[in-house]
Amino acid sequence: MLARDERTPFSDWWWTVDKLLLGAIMALMLGGVILSLAASPPVATRIGLDPFHFFSRHMLFLLPSLLVLIGVSFLPPKQIRRLALLVFVVSILLIVATLVFGAEVKGSRRWITLLGVNIQASESAKPAFVVMAAWLFAESTKRPEMPATSMAMALLLTLVSLLVMEPDFGQTMLILMVWGALFFIAGMRMVWVAGLAGIAMAGLFSAYLLVPHVAGRIKRFMNPASGDTFQVDMAMEAFWNGGWFGLGPGEGIAKRSLPDSHTDFVFAVAAEEFGIILCLALVGLFAFIVIRTLTRAYASEDMFSRFAASGLAILFGVQAAINMAVNLQLIPAKGMTLPFISYGGSSIISLAYGVGMMLALTRQRPRTEVESMNEAGVARGYA
Repeated sequence: MLARDERTPFSDWWWTVDKLLLGAIMALMLGGVILSLAASPPVATRIGLDPFHFFSRHMLFLLPSLLVLIGVSFLPPKQIRRLALLVFVVSILLIVATLVFGAEVKGSRRWITLLGVNIQASESAKPAFVVMAAWLFAESTKRPEMPATSMAMALLLTLVSLLVMEPDFGQTMLILMVWGALFFIAGMRMVWVAGLAGIAMAGLFSAYLLVPHVAGRIKRFMNPASGDTFQVDMAMEAFWNGGWFGLGPGEGIAKRSLPDSHTDFVFAVAAEEFGIILCLALVGLFAFIVIRTLTRAYASEDMFSRFAASGLAILFGVQAAINMAVNLQLIPAKGMTLPFISYGGSSIISLAYGVGMMLALTRQRPRTEVESMNEAGVARGYA
């Protein structure tokens, strides 16, 4: 046992971190290991790889993810901001490099290979962007003369423009939703939020008119007979096959023919093999993580910590909701991973980075530390 009066970095972290939140995140990671073992062997076999290829790589990515998660959760808010700026700049440069040098897959350039590792830079850009936007919104509440909102808008336009060029409209919509939520949380008027929502809808309609694969996905969602709906149909069949308690580990049928059963449709595999009960448990875990983080965020007196933790929780929750909604045919198909459950190295490490910041920003800091941070912000405003 660690004594409360021990003054070491680890003891300080242990007594201030939200252990329930940390436990829920670890439970999700464990669920990802189990479901990767269940869903990935048929996919690997189908493309001529070792049956445990994707599972082995999932485990390989899990170790650095844990190190990133725990390491980032030790950082104070000031270091969180500095690291987010560095990660965001590097991610933007990598996205630009991807647009120039990345391989085109299904009409999009989203991946770049560095030192033999495939990297999707948009994944790491998301949590860093949320923290940078939260910092700007927090500054706008303390320093009205600073054009922080305009800077946050410029930040948004920079990232969204690059994502549209890839193109990756799913990530674009996710970024817009989280930024809009932060804008609202920061106390902006509803007319601004409504205006931004209108612009986003106009952008989606333009994509429908101008981008064939976006139009195709929406048409197939509205009228399944208009195109190939094999994956979503198989996903729904998996839910029906699994029932409440599932067919049993390894007994799934859908994963044998689903091309993306280990990534976009791992939730359907979970339903078929372990039942709707497990799916509800996963939904409960995601909901607990989001609600717990939001509760802790709103208890914070530091505006930056409040906004950043809230934004990261919304990013985490909306991404999970999109993946599960696609599996249940509630929205048009979109390739987006289920946090910590789906296979994907860039996704898992970036999620660990984002969740590590959530843990860091929701730690119980002494009141004097919070007051000193706020006073420092006020002092900068008068300097």
